[in-house]
Amino acid sequence: MIRRILGLAAVLLLALAAQAQQFPSKPVTLIVPWPAGGSTDIYFRKLGEITARHLGQPLVIENRPGGSGMNGPATMAKTAKPDGYTISQLAISAYRMPHMQKVDWDPINDFTYIIGLAGYTFGIVVRSDSPFKTFNDLITYARANPGRLSYATPGTGTSLHLAMEEIAAKAGVQFLHIPFKGYADGATALLGGHVMVQVDSTGWARQVDAGTQRLLATLGDKRTRWNAPTVKELGVDTVSNSPFGLVGPKGMPRETVKVLHDAFRKSLEDAEYLKVLAQLDQPGWYMSSDDYARWAVEMLKAERATIERVGLLLK
Repeated sequence: MIRRILGLAAVLLLALAAQAQQFPSKPVTLIVPWPAGGSTDIYFRKLGEITARHLGQPLVIENRPGGSGMNGPATMAKTAKPDGYTISQLAISAYRMPHMQKVDWDPINDFTYIIGLAGYTFGIVVRSDSPFKTFNDLITYARANPGRLSYATPGTGTSLHLAMEEIAAKAGVQFLHIPFKGYADGATALLGGHVMVQVDSTGWARQVDAGTQRLLATLGDKRTRWNAPTVKELGVDTVSNSPFGLVGPKGMPRETVKVLHDAFRKSLEDAEYLKVLAQLDQPGWYMSSDDYARWAVEMLKAERATIERVGLLLK
């Protein structure tokens, strides 16, 4: 009897191992929770193309914008099977929104953490014909015209929104926040004259390089290839780069997570990937599955202080 039970257990283990080895046997959907055309979309299309070679299956990019980057991953968490065939980028807004409003998802328990990938270079841009030539011009205008300097971001509670609110608080001015679903909508509003400023990641790189937009300042801790000053060096003690990674629905098998992690990990060393990082001026931010999950727990705690500092804490 014992021998029979042991035999059945061995068969079951072999079956599970075979199942894990078979993953993936079809394309994997990778949700980008921002519109097409922005820096995140550009980044993931190239990363997906490279990772497909290591995974042995195509990665299908699905843009699902909205909710300050949380519509895509939150919907995935509620509806997708935890089989590894649907994964999503998770932005840092996941750790802020629960402190700002009621949400029907849990940033820790509703996701399986796969890999930490990269961060962003954030910049403050205007049209090339804007009267604002420097970051200090913005502050001077905002001080003389409280609440009239309009700026576009990819959503309420995003790093860009919070950074600008922190800048406003520290500079003693008021801005007018206009949230959009992503970079492309904000850029259209800027070029159409509907907002005065756009604050976003490096989707603006081509426009700045072409001279149709002017980069006034960046929000990181050092200058980038455009050599615009950082907000910090201009006297406002604010730094933001918003690291992100990939997650799946909760309950994914550890073997499946490892297959995905290892495929993406190889891609992070690919010359084509490093070229895209350089073009977008994005900092690398690799984290293993376990480290990424531990970081998320700490970030959820830390972001409460950020939200409280800018006066957006849910009451």
